[in-house]
Amino acid sequence: MTRPSLDPSPLAKDALNGSALSLSGLRKAFADVVAVDGIDLEVQRGECFGLLGPNGAGKTTTIEICEGLTPPDAGTVHLLGLGWQSSATVLRQRIGVQLQETQFPEKLTVEEILRLFRSFFRRGISVEETIRMAQLEEKRRARIGTLSGGQKQRLAMACALVGDPDLLFLDEPTTGLDPQARRHLWDLVDQLRSAGRTIILTTHYMDEAERLCDRVAIMDHGRIIALGTPQQLIASVGGDHVVEFAVGTETVGERVDVRKLTAIAGVQAHRVDGGQHQLSVVELHTTVPQIFSVLADMGLKPSEFRTHSATLEDVFVGLTGRNLRDE
Repeated sequence: MTRPSLDPSPLAKDALNGSALSLSGLRKAFADVVAVDGIDLEVQRGECFGLLGPNGAGKTTTIEICEGLTPPDAGTVHLLGLGWQSSATVLRQRIGVQLQETQFPEKLTVEEILRLFRSFFRRGISVEETIRMAQLEEKRRARIGTLSGGQKQRLAMACALVGDPDLLFLDEPTTGLDPQARRHLWDLVDQLRSAGRTIILTTHYMDEAERLCDRVAIMDHGRIIALGTPQQLIASVGGDHVVEFAVGTETVGERVDVRKLTAIAGVQAHRVDGGQHQLSVVELHTTVPQIFSVLADMGLKPSEFRTHSATLEDVFVGLTGRNLRDE
């Protein structure tokens, strides 16, 4: 099927330069829990920006404040140069929102829901085109209660797009989608970005962030702990690849001598996580044989051994000492 081309909206054409989102000193607490702890952030127009972190990191609260759904305790929020207190009506016409979970009336059809959402906007994309973009042609007259989880997620995306937004918020958009539907959404995000839309994406799928985002911010405990392009953050790990191995229960006489491992040419860093030794390395073909040789000299034989290309997950582990999905 030929997908519709998405031209930049008039507002987007006039304002591709400058800040689409600006946060300063943003803070939000719920009772004793500080969900957002003094965030400063700027997202440029036309950017696909990823907000990454584990559950409880503060991603969704940050996004809900930006969307005008949750008031901050402190700090300022500007979207497209406007603030919620003075320009709420204008902003609602210029942003699109896909929530982490969206509940639709189950007796209405896909087409009826989209016609309802389209009526909220002075300008927008036609219902027909939106249905095609979300690949819901065969379900246009189906009642919401009969849709699968993935189809409901695509409908939520269509509702976020029907107003032809300049700034689009996607909160965990591919949760519950099968691989094919997930790839389709990735293609759609690419089209929107090429058309000049600004996209704010929250996710805990690292491959998704690396594939879609121009820049990413990693959040933990309500703060931004890393910010940059995926390539910049991955390079900060210290190597192109990660070697992981275990040697069983390490006794006093059979302990890995870390100094000998880090002395190997090409090994950039070492850490231990749950009994797994992790080495950041530059060239696998030269370092892996040397790692085996050094371990053999210590009288140790790996019980597990694997390698992978460095990812944003490794960045998070290096910064926090735990995996992204531990929480």
